[in-house]
Amino acid sequence: MDRVRNLLEQIQSRLDDLNKAERKVAEVILHDPQQATRFSIAALAQAAGVSEPTVNRFCRSFGANGYPELKMQLAQSLASGAAYVSRAVSADDGPEAYTRKIFGSTIASLDTACQSLDPQHVSRAVDLLIQARQIHFFGLGASASVALDAQHKFFRFNLAVSAHSDVLMQRMIASVAHTGDLFVIISYTGRTRELVEVARLARENGASVLGLTAAGSPLAKASTLSLDIPLPEDTDIYMPMTSRIIQLTVLDVLATGVTLRRGVDFQPHLRKIKESLTASRYPADEEPL
Repeated sequence: MDRVRNLLEQIQSRLDDLNKAERKVAEVILHDPQQATRFSIAALAQAAGVSEPTVNRFCRSFGANGYPELKMQLAQSLASGAAYVSRAVSADDGPEAYTRKIFGSTIASLDTACQSLDPQHVSRAVDLLIQARQIHFFGLGASASVALDAQHKFFRFNLAVSAHSDVLMQRMIASVAHTGDLFVIISYTGRTRELVEVARLARENGASVLGLTAAGSPLAKASTLSLDIPLPEDTDIYMPMTSRIIQLTVLDVLATGVTLRRGVDFQPHLRKIKESLTASRYPADEEPL
């Protein structure tokens, strides 16, 4: 934790020890750390006038595997942290500061998640969704709203879908699962006992389980396939923020994959659903009475 929070101090203190090229990278970051959290590696390399491998060497010298990881640490180091709110926010921050920090931390976390997501696993997850006879989205706590959002997205694909956030209902559904059923279980930590037990129960009954959770977690190990989501915040201490954004984005990726896999012949079905909403809205140029 201290290493992450003191990253800017480390960069400043080691400035004279860096070689000429890496010092240019450091100076760009120190000049505007907030802007640096929005750079891609190519943009940072261009701003510093160095090559991308130089940026990667710079990141490794500060204990990061690459620039996405360094960006996440950088976003977190911009503040000392306010317990039970967000690691990216200090207790004395004003509206401008905490708005900028939350957006910066979220952008950096999304970039890290994008870099860590395995495209082959995404493709296998889309296969499971396409082949499923019915899909159940399960989540508890902060992930419950994510499961509901998934139901809202995936019913459009002419699939039998449901979302449940009640542990007893989840257990009952898993107990009568069949081959062809898919359980998408969403858990940031992957350590919630009830969800791990539900995953095991569903698989014992022949169903497949897709976990959206932390790599190596009990839920990931109990799943047929797990899309590993990095842990940019400690939800045991801080309010879940970026974790839900990452989960929602991963579900958008999967929904897009299903749409593309269905092909152009499926577009009329999606258009029909969208057009059904037209009568429920005022025209853009008409004010309500």
